[in-house]
Amino acid sequence: MILIAGPAQGFEEKRISIGSKAFTEAVILGEIASFLLKADGVPNVNRRQMGGTRILWNALRRGDIDVYPEYTGTIRQEIYAGKKSLTDPLSLKQALARDGIGMSSPLGFANNYAFGNTAARAKELNVSRISQLSKIQNLQLGFSNEFLDRSDGWSSIKRVYNFKTKDAQGLDHDLPIER
Repeated sequence: MILIAGPAQGFEEKRISIGSKAFTEAVILGEIASFLLKADGVPNVNRRQMGGTRILWNALRRGDIDVYPEYTGTIRQEIYAGKKSLTDPLSLKQALARDGIGMSSPLGFANNYAFGNTAARAKELNVSRISQLSKIQNLQLGFSNEFLDRSDGWSSIKRVYNFKTKDAQGLDHDLPIER
């Protein structure tokens, strides 16, 4: 996870606009950024829960927001469509710079997708691996809406593990945030 920012011209002369995606972790990170800027006397506005990756990326590129937290994997897989050359932080930083975007150092944590199940249901199905789930007929699956649409999300999992289940439901995976 890094913070990415649009062109830094005139930040000292205006209020910084912070964006966050429509899920709890992103909202919390936006709140932290807002708090830290305010603590340093930098005026800012925090635009919470704006939407998914493309909405935030496009808002950043247009200048509608100045900064938002993003996962390096999402930048590589979704924003730059999995370009093989962006495998290290320097190449990613250079690619972003070519688009007029800056990035922070990594924030020190990762957020990987995982499958979840109760222990009782896993025992009942006799599964401990994703590959074992793929053989179960009529399995009901639910994922975040963004995971359903990502190139490295459900479509890849379904193809790699040969899932027979055709339908997976989109789920809202955020907590309501009071405004």
